[in-house]
Amino acid sequence: MTPQHILLIEDEPTAAERLQKLILELLPSAQIEAVLDSVEDSVRWLKTHKPDLIFMDVQLADGLCFEIFEKVDVATPVVFITAYDDYALKAFRVQALDYLLKPLKRNELEEALGRVQELPPHVNTEQVKAIYAGEPIPDFRHRFLVRLGASIRVVETPDIALIYTESKNTFLMNTEGRRYPLDFSLEALEKQLDPAVFFRANRQYIVALHAIREMYVYSKSRVKVHTEPPAPSEIIVSTEKSASFKRWLAGDDHPDF
Repeated sequence: MTPQHILLIEDEPTAAERLQKLILELLPSAQIEAVLDSVEDSVRWLKTHKPDLIFMDVQLADGLCFEIFEKVDVATPVVFITAYDDYALKAFRVQALDYLLKPLKRNELEEALGRVQELPPHVNTEQVKAIYAGEPIPDFRHRFLVRLGASIRVVETPDIALIYTESKNTFLMNTEGRRYPLDFSLEALEKQLDPAVFFRANRQYIVALHAIREMYVYSKSRVKVHTEPPAPSEIIVSTEKSASFKRWLAGDDHPDF
């Protein structure tokens, strides 16, 4: 989808002017339908208009932009732009397609527009909701936004070795052995990951096929799995999952998680 009708929600005139200039340089055929600076004006405008794409600052003249989503159904991809990274996780819970920090860099804006153009044309409400739920169209999750301290980064799905729970928290471990917290339960992640690549071994672990190095027969037909990088605790495939695990390894079918 190449966005033609774009809405800017930004309360800083200089920032709005620069954003508009960069967008039109990157998408000369696009039209900036409106530049709004408040929650109230945005809600009123969105009740009667449906743009292809919205660029939205978090802190507006009369409050935080998240109030907009409480007052009107926004069935449009949204790219958040803000001077603060404090709201990143909340933005992605709402429906952020991307989250850019000020001062805005041209290459980051270009990458965000590239992700928009990967979407199918005429995205409808249900498709937008699917994107924001972490289920890219038409296939499975391609990347995760993770946060470690003040740092925010993207982890591509092929770089994931393990996802597991520990002390009621969920963590992602990449192929280099670095771990990052995730704001999802394993149950939610089961719906987002390709079952040809990821297997729910037990209540604690989802393991990637490429991370498995060795397997051993364990008691009561269970299977013990060694991964690289090593898991923080033993991965034992439960008895009830052993048969589907072996079929998954052999590629005989794509078992349900």
